[in-house]
Amino acid sequence: MIEKCSKAIGGRLAAFAVAAGATRVVYAGLRRRQGGHERWQRRNHAGRTVDLYAGPAVAVGALLGALRAERRGAAALAVLAAGACGAYDDRYGDDRRGLRAHLGALRGGEITSGAVKLFGIGAAGLAAGALLKERPLDKVLAGVVIAGTAHAVNLVDVRPGRAVLAVLGLAVPGLPRGPLAAVPMGAAAAVAADDLGERTMLGDAGAHALGAVLGTAMAAGSGRLGLAAHAAAVVMAAVYGDDVSRWAADSPM
Repeated sequence: MIEKCSKAIGGRLAAFAVAAGATRVVYAGLRRRQGGHERWQRRNHAGRTVDLYAGPAVAVGALLGALRAERRGAAALAVLAAGACGAYDDRYGDDRRGLRAHLGALRGGEITSGAVKLFGIGAAGLAAGALLKERPLDKVLAGVVIAGTAHAVNLVDVRPGRAVLAVLGLAVPGLPRGPLAAVPMGAAAAVAADDLGERTMLGDAGAHALGAVLGTAMAAGSGRLGLAAHAAAVVMAAVYGDDVSRWAADSPM
């Protein structure tokens, strides 16, 4: 029993360490090589210029950490798709926020970066859910949880540290179920100080990647009832995205 418990703790610590270590290495390398390149800079809510290096760094860290955990195929697929679609939005996105705005543009024949995220991450979430579960309904619910959590984490990324703190808090309950929950914690913890210190921001790439691996951990450790509850929560967050973002912006640290 003691040996089994030690092995489980070791697996979680290893997943955390790989995700955190890889994130820091990539983050430091980008800062060193890219410097203050304007392509990697954005103005935050306070008008300060910060970099976007945390985004690709946590995406790589989450991917490498997920490859050390269980359900690696589903987690890797979700992180890769979410990070790539988020990076596309970071590069080509506009100021439109919220599901309604992007769906409205799509009805008018315009394919926005938000629509690319919606369908790209949604499809990858369903594919990852199919890898996680056996029954058709559970596959769909898991896909909704994965894609919806990626979107939800991005919704709260409106102030320094909001997204990383949300990920750290939401991942803790999943730790007893397996090491995958330690992956988003490690990646988020690695850039938390820089995010809170307004030196960097996650951007869509980082927020979606963290949310995707967090959602995969939630889905992997949940039965039918848990999947339904998580799916309902993320769908409500998507529907009331503007309110969620406003709440995250106004809530105290």
